[in-house]
Amino acid sequence: MCGIVGYTGAVDAVGILLDGLERLEYRGYDSAGIGFFEDGGLKTVKCRGRLENLKKRLAAQPPRGVVCGIGHTRWATHGEPSDENSHPHSSRRVTVVHNGIIENYKELKSFLEDRGYLFSSETDTEAAAHLIDYFYAQSGDIKDAIGKAVSELTGSYALGILCVDDPGVIYAVRRDSPLVIGIGDGENYIASDMPAILTRTRKYYLLDPGEIASVRADGISVTDFGGNEVKKTLYTAAWDISAAEKGGYDHFMLKEIMETPRVLRDTLEPKIAHGIVSPDAVGLTDDELRSVKRVYIVGCGSAMHVGAAAKYVFEGLAKLPSEVDTASEFRYRDPLLCEGDLVLLISQSGETADTLAALRLAKSRGVRTLAIVNVVGSSIAREADGVVYTAAGPEIAVATTKAFSAQLATIYLLAVRAAYARGVIDEAKCRELTAELLKLPEESAELLENTDDVKKAATLAAGASDVFFIGRGQDTAAAMEGSLKLKEISYIHSEAYVAGELKHGPISLITADVPVVALLTQYGVASKMASNIKEVAARGAPVIAIGKREIISRLDGVFAVDAGGAAEMYSPLLCVLKLQLFAYYIAAAKGCDIDKPRNLAKSVTVE
Repeated sequence: MCGIVGYTGAVDAVGILLDGLERLEYRGYDSAGIGFFEDGGLKTVKCRGRLENLKKRLAAQPPRGVVCGIGHTRWATHGEPSDENSHPHSSRRVTVVHNGIIENYKELKSFLEDRGYLFSSETDTEAAAHLIDYFYAQSGDIKDAIGKAVSELTGSYALGILCVDDPGVIYAVRRDSPLVIGIGDGENYIASDMPAILTRTRKYYLLDPGEIASVRADGISVTDFGGNEVKKTLYTAAWDISAAEKGGYDHFMLKEIMETPRVLRDTLEPKIAHGIVSPDAVGLTDDELRSVKRVYIVGCGSAMHVGAAAKYVFEGLAKLPSEVDTASEFRYRDPLLCEGDLVLLISQSGETADTLAALRLAKSRGVRTLAIVNVVGSSIAREADGVVYTAAGPEIAVATTKAFSAQLATIYLLAVRAAYARGVIDEAKCRELTAELLKLPEESAELLENTDDVKKAATLAAGASDVFFIGRGQDTAAAMEGSLKLKEISYIHSEAYVAGELKHGPISLITADVPVVALLTQYGVASKMASNIKEVAARGAPVIAIGKREIISRLDGVFAVDAGGAAEMYSPLLCVLKLQLFAYYIAAAKGCDIDKPRNLAKSVTVE
């Protein structure tokens, strides 16, 4: 989603803003701009397209003596990508950058036009800028004006605001969309995400919904929308800037895939003690696990695919009835939540708008909630009844890889502990499953040391217009994720199907021009998958079989890709590693912008 960065201090603000915007490119954007104080006034420079376009425009007329400003990368919602619709947006005395959506902007626009305000863009953001200016003209108090304006705004948003009469101060406002306040030495910052400011500081405050911050070079103050002072907790980022840099790889996506073994180790090992999953490591006590009657697993995109795999292991191992929901549909279908239900929410950022809305619905119904997230202190982490943190670190590429693996590993942890707590497995079996789980970091490292097979597989599909993925059991979830990865970064149309459903329609699309990626990690359905492979091969489709080496070695007439020899329950995680590489090598061969796919954003903080 859109990115915000702001700086106030004593050195060149323009360079710091541009550096911050560059580090926010991973969020996805189609235009960029900065607003700043110069020569006693407010100025903006903005343009459509990549950040390089903005840099060229600034180089043509370099700002001088700028020590305070705000910057923005925009992902279009209201109005097409254009210079006029780019942020910041200015009114008579204020300049604003905005993440999120202001739902009542049309009513506000009509109100403001009746009072003489002229609009030059199609955005919802410009209504916020004019509204703040309108109230400021009445009171002469910018904080009072901001408070009155936000009370009139409907939607989710984060705002960075400059006022011409308050040079050197950035005002920051949050309602749902994330915003952090970076704390430096004689300088302070605002940002949508820590990578934007990590070269300057690792210390930060999290701005909560309903708060306004005044950010000066020598300090900050925070109040709620009612003007009451708020005391904040100071956090320190657990990772440094090297974690948000490519480290010699061509793309962040490849770097992040290759970081998976370390991520799995850091996610799993702290949650295991004395050879068993720790009772305090999964966000619920054993008594709470025993009291659960049904699990609703909620997520978006890749997180929902983690949930699809979770259903199989919760029901198969822990004998716990489970449903998987796309977060954007969960609250609108009015789910029948009952006593004993658990709503499990999965989100890398912890700020995903639809997932957060699902969490709030569950809590309003009095149902216990548990979150699996990667960002400490994020909205979902703070609002859920329990939280399990993954240790993926910053994930810069838009298409998730290592964070997906960390989430799935966490699901396995939770399922093992739940099965043990509920008396479905005994201690010996729990220790066995835990030991196999602890092998995943090493097994994934071995798998990533040899990628020749998946590179060759990628050459078989790189020229295709359509690709099918098929699987059974947990492999169905892996197929869904593989298909998503391919379409996200290579723009090849792909679909994932339960293999047993091929004859119910999809097989009509299978031809010699349509590669089929078949996933085989589950012994119980291996013979059925072999039959499905024969069906598509008989129609001339080239088949790429990815799975456990002892299963794929028995197949004839397919291109086989080894997905390792992990325990059956955990094998889909390794299979997905190969699928991530498969998509990556195809996209690289096509010359796609792998880390920043068109039209996509990293963290979707609007519905």
